[in-house]
Amino acid sequence: MSATPLLHVRALSARYGSAQALFGISFDLPTNSAIAVLGPNGAGKSTLARTISGLIPATAGTIEFNGTNITRHSADKIRREGLIHLPEGRGVFARLTVMENLRLALAVDKVDRSEAIARAFDYFPVLAKRRKQIAGTLSGGEQQMLSLARALMVNPKVVIADEMSLGLAPKMVDTVFDALTAARQEGVSVIMIEQFAGRAIQFADHCLILQRGNLAWSGPAHKAGDELLHRYLGSATAA
Repeated sequence: MSATPLLHVRALSARYGSAQALFGISFDLPTNSAIAVLGPNGAGKSTLARTISGLIPATAGTIEFNGTNITRHSADKIRREGLIHLPEGRGVFARLTVMENLRLALAVDKVDRSEAIARAFDYFPVLAKRRKQIAGTLSGGEQQMLSLARALMVNPKVVIADEMSLGLAPKMVDTVFDALTAARQEGVSVIMIEQFAGRAIQFADHCLILQRGNLAWSGPAHKAGDELLHRYLGSATAA
């Protein structure tokens, strides 16, 4: 891993009320790299994403992003600094059109609007054809495209993608992975929380496996083979 990581997480802990959900998680995310975060349900994967992105407060540890300590920053400030979290579920405004969704995503980001929207349509050409369509009437896969387009079009430094392929048909899963691969080629680093463990480790450079809020294993993605995944994930090792 890089000596000067883009994201530097050390001894990160978090809790929901009296229940501790993360126990001293540490990892580095270099520039233009990807980490797959795997684990069974309830392992703390989404909690890790929410803590890094400022949606829930850390109770211990530090998060440094692009050389700045962001541990106590608000979620809005962290987004403006270039770290975008796409939570589980399709984050679109169902009553607005596709174009209105895209424009709204640019309200807090200081980027050229026309270039950003063109970039969104480059990632997902089908959205250009749907630009006047109400987002709530899109298919599930198209809504996921729109959610991802809203993130990628603003040139983020890091995207945390939490279960982006959940509930999608295989062709749509391919589309999501293709878009994230294209984003990596443009210099975006990715933290991927993904149900398809095999796909995730093929995509990523490094892998974290969480169990009950603890870091059970960490290493190069190519070393997270079937035996290791089965040991920690059981039957949840979909391709």
